[in-house]
Amino acid sequence: MAFYCYKCGEELYLGERVGRQETCPKCSAYLRCCKNCEFFDPLASNHCREPQSEPVTDPEMANFCDFFKFKKGKAQSLDDKKAKAKEAWEALFKK
Repeated sequence: MAFYCYKCGEELYLGERVGRQETCPKCSAYLRCCKNCEFFDPLASNHCREPQSEPVTDPEMANFCDFFKFKKGKAQSLDDKKAKAKEAWEALFKK
């Protein structure tokens, strides 16, 4: 099964377990981090929908969370999000 980096959207082919220090070959972002986890939710308490998880100070850093589960499906890269936000902003003030 293919997974995707939260930061650049690179398609990754990983085994069943993601090591704590594994990084994206394209952008070097940590793969075992909150932002790649299916429980990550910036609006939830501690940014996590798993109620038993411990608080993490930086959701982009590698961690030892026991609840980590890699997100399924293609994540939107940060560049894509910025582009969409810019389009929406421009559309708002379109003359």
